[in-house]
Amino acid sequence: MPTSTRRGVLNRDLQLFFTSNFIGAFGDGLYSYLLPYYMKESLKAGPDEVGLLYALTSLTAAITLFAAGMIADKYDRKKIIIVGWMAWLPAPVIFSLAQSWIQMLPGMILWGFWLSGSTATAYIITSTDKRNLTLTFTVISSSWSLGYIFSPALGGYIASIMGMRTVFYLSAIFYMAACLTLVFISSQYPTSPPQSQHSFREMLKSRKLAVSSLIFAIALFVPTMIRPFVPQFLADAYGYGDLEIGLLGSISFLGSAVLGILLGKIGDKFKKTYALAASMLLCSLFIILLWVSGNFYVLAAALFFAGATYITWSLASATIGPLAPEYMRARWIAIPQTIGMLCSFLAPYVGGIIYKTSPYNLLAATLAASIASALIILKKAPDEP
Repeated sequence: MPTSTRRGVLNRDLQLFFTSNFIGAFGDGLYSYLLPYYMKESLKAGPDEVGLLYALTSLTAAITLFAAGMIADKYDRKKIIIVGWMAWLPAPVIFSLAQSWIQMLPGMILWGFWLSGSTATAYIITSTDKRNLTLTFTVISSSWSLGYIFSPALGGYIASIMGMRTVFYLSAIFYMAACLTLVFISSQYPTSPPQSQHSFREMLKSRKLAVSSLIFAIALFVPTMIRPFVPQFLADAYGYGDLEIGLLGSISFLGSAVLGILLGKIGDKFKKTYALAASMLLCSLFIILLWVSGNFYVLAAALFFAGATYITWSLASATIGPLAPEYMRARWIAIPQTIGMLCSFLAPYVGGIIYKTSPYNLLAATLAASIASALIILKKAPDEP
């Protein structure tokens, strides 16, 4: 990403956010791609045990996301975000010490802590220039993608010559660096509620919140229904191996960074809902290219467009976040984000059931769902403030 783009959109605090995310994502990418393989080969975990561990992580993420939203409108949001990173610090150390898959449980729970989800969304919305809100979200999101481009390959290389324990320790060091970077951002306290405020219980009954929750649900469910099965499809349908699949995965993260900037500019120039709908249509394009050819260059283009599936969270946050009243912004945003997280937890199970009938049935179902989702977003999304 051009440095001028980042500096032109992000203020000092958000530049530190960008840097922290990049460092943390790099550390996370060192082992996250290898972790299921490590569980299977080193800890003798079967598919059911691996699924249970990841399900526990996703459930923890949904619970902590909602809990953070409830407290982030009362306390310094900076401190909550830092605590979120601190919860991750012991996870890779626990993984390094585990002698069985059961001993991975505490680490997987901590790895699922997501106190910074709704809290960071509220912090970013309050801190940024609203004219560049969508681009701000996608630029910050791209920092994760940039961190993941090369770290899985590096993690695999280090594991091959020094072992996974070294990889886990290096990841913990990167987590610590990401956490320390956030110490230098400004504190942010929510504003006091006006006398004419609506109670949070009344807000829960609002149609705007219900529609926002629907938008978030489909924006996360549809991409995550197919994304975990793309590597398997590349192997099953086209016979690709680890090297090619890993390279295509890196291309998808590169696509996420590039498309994030493009869609962010579209959202700020026109409408945020246009950018979110466009990401769903790019998902459709990715599936079509994946379906029609096993040529590596065609698949590289497909996986580049697949990068749009990694930025739906940021685009949905930019679309929905400004609708929330500032005095209860984190709590309000936590509702659709938690619903979206629960949908992303269920989506792979649905995708797996369809994939067993035929990989092409999953492609067809996701293609239809992504087009339908784009139409729903354009028609049903609440008006922007």
